[in-house]
Amino acid sequence: MPTKARNPKRLRLALPATSANLGPAFDAAALAMDFYIKLEARAAKEFSIVAHGRDREICGKLEDHLILNTYREVLQAAGREANGLSVRIDNDIPIGKGCGSSAAARLAGIALAVHFGRLRWSDAQIVGEASRREHHPDNASACWMGGLTIARISGELAGAAAAQVACVRPKGKWPLLLAVPEESLSTKEARLVLPAQYSRADAVINVQNSMLLLAAFTQGRPDLLASALEDRIHQPYRAALCPLLPCLQELKGKHGILGAVLSGAGPSVLIFLDPRDHGDRKARRLVAHHLAQNHLRAELIPTSITLRGARSSLNRF
Repeated sequence: MPTKARNPKRLRLALPATSANLGPAFDAAALAMDFYIKLEARAAKEFSIVAHGRDREICGKLEDHLILNTYREVLQAAGREANGLSVRIDNDIPIGKGCGSSAAARLAGIALAVHFGRLRWSDAQIVGEASRREHHPDNASACWMGGLTIARISGELAGAAAAQVACVRPKGKWPLLLAVPEESLSTKEARLVLPAQYSRADAVINVQNSMLLLAAFTQGRPDLLASALEDRIHQPYRAALCPLLPCLQELKGKHGILGAVLSGAGPSVLIFLDPRDHGDRKARRLVAHHLAQNHLRAELIPTSITLRGARSSLNRF
């Protein structure tokens, strides 16, 4: 964890929303998006939270708070005292909608523990601990490191879980449109519908498409991305729980829409727009019209891939 310009009695942090799986890269890849949950924490005699922004009732509830629970648990496991904190939260990430809110919260709690408990953890340990708690490393790695990440849990380092993370800087611009429904969906519920086994053909297709997906981003090839988004591991089984997905997949190839995938486990859907088209507003109008025609509703959030992960924002906003 970076040590420059740290105030031992205060921590500022901005954690980006993330979208995991990206179609075929199930539990392996994720990208960071340019909207955040920001927090400022100061050492205090007791715990307190002031929350602003989206889902402020959840963010400001002191009891059973994911950030503070994680902070306490990490310090307890390390044999350190979890002293009180005064926390201010400004949140723009939808909670429970497949946008990485729980990974961001767990990382925030871990970062607080590392900072105020002076644990001297590395990035690998921080991402690894969040991955262990999330049971997969994709959202955690993208949130902490920024950009596009490929990750896996890799055992332990100095007594803490660790992750291997490869960070990718996508070539060119990749405009995105996030469709967020009113209802939420837990990752646990979304995983229950997945089969225990897959055919060899489906596994091979997903491996091929995952490789094409990575090539599309590293080479700046939106023409590859359009076909590389096909998935046979999780999306066909989750579509019934996420009605936005099959509806928005119908727009592939129209007015600069490259394709649509579940954001994480859903129910939100991430739409990839062709950077060569320059028709972001037109695509947004098309999506809104198509949803209305199918009697579906969603908040549409224009966004893009950000290289600014949580680690690079420490004490800088």
